[in-house]
Amino acid sequence: MIYRDLSAIDFSTEACLGVPRPERVLMTTPTHFDVEYVINAHMAGNIGSVDRDVARIQWDEVRAAFEQTGMEVSVIDGAEGFPDMVFCANQSLPVRLPAGTSPPAAQSPPAAQSSPAAQSSSSGAAHRVVLSRMYALQRRLEVPYFQRFFAGQDYDVIEDVAIADIAFEGMGDAMWHPGRWLLYGGYGFRTNPAAYDIIDRQLDVPIVLLYLDDPDFYHLDTCLCVLDEDHALAFPGAFESCGYDLLKHFFKVVIETPEHEARELFACNATCADGKHVILQKGSTETCRRLREHGFTPVEVDTGEFMKSGGSVYCMKQLYW
Repeated sequence: MIYRDLSAIDFSTEACLGVPRPERVLMTTPTHFDVEYVINAHMAGNIGSVDRDVARIQWDEVRAAFEQTGMEVSVIDGAEGFPDMVFCANQSLPVRLPAGTSPPAAQSPPAAQSSPAAQSSSSGAAHRVVLSRMYALQRRLEVPYFQRFFAGQDYDVIEDVAIADIAFEGMGDAMWHPGRWLLYGGYGFRTNPAAYDIIDRQLDVPIVLLYLDDPDFYHLDTCLCVLDEDHALAFPGAFESCGYDLLKHFFKVVIETPEHEARELFACNATCADGKHVILQKGSTETCRRLREHGFTPVEVDTGEFMKSGGSVYCMKQLYW
């Protein structure tokens, strides 16, 4: 079921089935990272400006921060010709089905029904992954690297969004509510909202759509960080009022990030993998203070080289089970 405004909501977070939090992190090495083109507002003026030696030091710092919070980190080597592959939140949406449930058998979209490749796996496995169809042509061939990785992890692969030729940018725009069978879907710049209709058919999951209209916040992960079942970190100015009302309905507390820290320091492009430690760009002083007020522990890291390309901590990883 797709939900677009508060008047349509007929359930609470507590009514959603429980799902364990991911315990693993996937990262991609920054060997070939650079700014070679402009596909978001943050890239403008930064072509050729990346210091790869510094980027590697910063990447190692982010990896160490995840490991220090007890997460198991897996690594894919970045491939030559794909300077943005390091932002590995975008190429897929890993799925962990609630215990004892089995979503509908895979249904391919009408445009893809004649293709044998459109028949997604439906073995009933608890782990599935929805493959992205990247909006930018420069990034589309990154996806097969992640398809192979998840197939090797015994994930059932759902290709229907990509086959239907509908833009969808994985967990850059789609986020699971921590511990619940509930998905938030951002759209407006990268992801076509029609992708969520396909995901709903495949998974039978409630999906709350959130429209973005500020080019600095081109992905949902640039303005929203889910923390635990009750708390989220967000920049209100990135959302339409009805979208922000939806967030306040499903989270008991929405911690607001100041505009400067959200827009200039990517404070919301953070990650709270364990429900306590929030890994985020250093210098977000007020955001850190507000997080501490609510019982969270900020872990500040430097992602300055990656911010030149429009991403920070959240973009640099993929959480999976």
